Amino acid sequence: MKTIVYSPGEPSGIGVDLIIQLCSSAFWKEAGIPIICIADPRLIEDRARLMNKKIRIDLLKEIDDCKKNIFGVLQVINISKCSNTKPGKLYKSNASYVLENLKYGIEQSLSRKKTALVTGPISKENVISINKKFSGHTEYIQELTKSDDVLMLLGSDKLRVAIATTHIPLKKVSKAITKNLILSKVMILNNELKSKFNIKNPRIKLLGLNPHAGEGGKIGSEESDILIPAVKELRKRKINVSMPISADTAFTTKILKETDAYMGMFHDQVLPVIKALSFGKSINITLGVPIVRTSVDHGVALDIAGSGKADVSSLKEAIKAAKKIIK
Repeated sequence: MKTIVYSPGEPSGIGVDLIIQLCSSAFWKEAGIPIICIADPRLIEDRARLMNKKIRIDLLKEIDDCKKNIFGVLQVINISKCSNTKPGKLYKSNASYVLENLKYGIEQSLSRKKTALVTGPISKENVISINKKFSGHTEYIQELTKSDDVLMLLGSDKLRVAIATTHIPLKKVSKAITKNLILSKVMILNNELKSKFNIKNPRIKLLGLNPHAGEGGKIGSEESDILIPAVKELRKRKINVSMPISADTAFTTKILKETDAYMGMFHDQVLPVIKALSFGKSINITLGVPIVRTSVDHGVALDIAGSGKADVSSLKEAIKAAKKIIK
């Protein structure tokens, strides 16, 4: 049976609120797939009480015990104890709780081909307080699944954007961009657009690193030295990828219609575009790994945690996408 495990992420944020709100909505039954929340039941109870939501917890021992979703009933698997259930403030004592839940979700998705992982927002700041090497969901999933490479894709009904480099300082980006990196990332994107999105011949637009895509070498040489040779090799492999194009004109209406996905060079080159067009309606999908993982497109929102004002739209989209991708 197809199932979804949900890791709410940072317990002081809105990841917990979102699943409580969904559990009490019409979407819960409409989802058409069992959703199991990995959480400390006390955290769920305390947050539901604070939000004035009446829900019932069905505590499971394992995923095989799950049933169809019932309005107002949240199926929960308890892996770790949440040290502090209060919203709105980060507690270092909760960092291990976040990682233990996430680890369990990854392992279950890895061992069960019809189980997808959906994740809520985490606080990297808090996790890094106990794990200095942690840089995000994407890299952690790559590590635990022992994947050679991984690709972060954000998608909505308006566009899809992938990123060659993710959570690194801007001053390190140019050194990180290599021909092998571009080859690997574009091949993952091409293959996963076919397998996960059923696009027969994906049309990929590759963004240049420099303004005006280097303008013939006048504003940087990365395009001529690295990106163009990579594109030539990818085209020999029958991959439909553009030559480097300038990011400032890449998202016009005409080009959007001609594109299945963009490959950006760094985090803030493409994410502001999709968030401006689709914030709350887009999702994060991890490609290149042997599990199905989708996530919300927003952060922990400590300022509204526990208020019941969180927008559930992105979580809905993440659940729908995960269900669709599961083979």
